[in-house]
Amino acid sequence: MEIFAFTFGLLLIVVLGMSLGVIFMDKRIKGSCGGLNAISDADQCLVCSKEIDPNSPLRERLQCPRARKMAERMAAEEAAQA
Repeated sequence: MEIFAFTFGLLLIVVLGMSLGVIFMDKRIKGSCGGLNAISDADQCLVCSKEIDPNSPLRERLQCPRARKMAERMAAEEAAQA
């Protein structure tokens, strides 16, 4: 029980220190650039408004398998029609 109380107290101090740092530095907490923004079909990042690279490897890696299969089918159909 002593270890639990010590660990809980230590984590509480760390979280309190981080929150006080954010408050006193007067900066807003914001999300990361890229990441999930890169896989949506947006032209700009929602956080920093920079252009998103349309050839980003994140789009392929993070796309759901069903959407990937659908895109492959559509590409195959377009190739067959051409």
